[in-house]
Amino acid sequence: MKVPDDVSAMLRLKELGWGTRSIAAELGCSRTTVRRWLREGGWRRASTPERASVLAGHEAWLSERFRRHGGNADVVRQELAAEKGVTVSLRTVERAVAPLRQALRAEALATVRFETAPGEQLQIDFGERRVEIGDATVRVFLFVATLGYSRRIHVRAFRGERQEDWFDGMESAFAAFGGVPREVLLDNARALITRHNPESREVTINPKLHAFARHWGFRVRACAPYRARTKGKDERGVAYVKRNAIAGRRFESFAALEAHLAQWTREVADVRIHGTTADAPMARFLRDEKAALRPLPLCGPISRRAS
Repeated sequence: MKVPDDVSAMLRLKELGWGTRSIAAELGCSRTTVRRWLREGGWRRASTPERASVLAGHEAWLSERFRRHGGNADVVRQELAAEKGVTVSLRTVERAVAPLRQALRAEALATVRFETAPGEQLQIDFGERRVEIGDATVRVFLFVATLGYSRRIHVRAFRGERQEDWFDGMESAFAAFGGVPREVLLDNARALITRHNPESREVTINPKLHAFARHWGFRVRACAPYRARTKGKDERGVAYVKRNAIAGRRFESFAALEAHLAQWTREVADVRIHGTTADAPMARFLRDEKAALRPLPLCGPISRRAS
C-alpha cells in the first residue's frame, strides 16, 4: 500500500523521464508496484482498511508536521505528545513517516528551481514570533511579502492573522512596491482559501479574497496542501525576518517594532546581496521589476472605498 505522496512522486519522476526501475529503487518498492500506480494515474484508497494503530487518524497531522520540520521525526514525536497526548517511541514515528521521507527525497530530486519573470509573482505568508515589547512578551504575527524575481520583501507586524490583516498586508505591499504583480501565491490559510482538494487540486477561494483580487487586478494561486516548498522564496523570507530583524531585540512599544521593521527593510533587507540572485534586491527591483508591475488602481485600497 502506498500513500498519496508516494504515488505523486512516482508520477512526477515518470514525467521527468525516469524509468520504472529507477523510480522503484528511489522509493524503495518493486517495479510491479510502480507500474500499477502509473497505470492508475493517481492514488486510490484500498478497499480493505489497514490495521489500526496508535497513530491511526493522525495521518494528515503527521504529514503536515513532518514536512514543516524538514523531516525531523523526533520533533514530530515531541509535538505529538504535547499537542495530541499520544506518547510513542521515536521508532514508531519513524515507521509512520517512512513513506513521507521517501516522497521528500523524490521531490528534492524532481524539483527544478523555478524563477519567475519580473512582475509575475508575489509570495505572501505569516510567521509567528514572541517579542519583548515594553515589560511583556507579546505574540506578534509577521506578514512577509516577497517579490519572486527581485526577492525584495515587505514586512508588517500584526496582533493577529485575520482576513483583514492579510488584506492590509497585501495593500501595504502593493503601495510599498508601487505596483501590483500578475499573481499572488499564498498558503491554504482558512481566512483566504475555503477548500483545496489535494487530489483534484480544485481550489475554492473565499468570496472576499476573490473581490479583493479583482479590485487589485491579480490572480490568486494557492500552494497545494502540504507543499509549502512551492512558496519557498517567502518561507525563507519569513525565517530571514525572524532571525535577522527580530531575534534578540526588545522594543518599547508596538509602534517602535513597526518603525524598526520599516528601517530594517530599507537599510538591511533591500541592500544585502541575495544568496541566490547574487544581487541586491532593491537594485534588481529598480533595474528589472519595478516597470513590470501593473499600475496601482486609481480608486485606491479596497478597504477605504465607500460601501
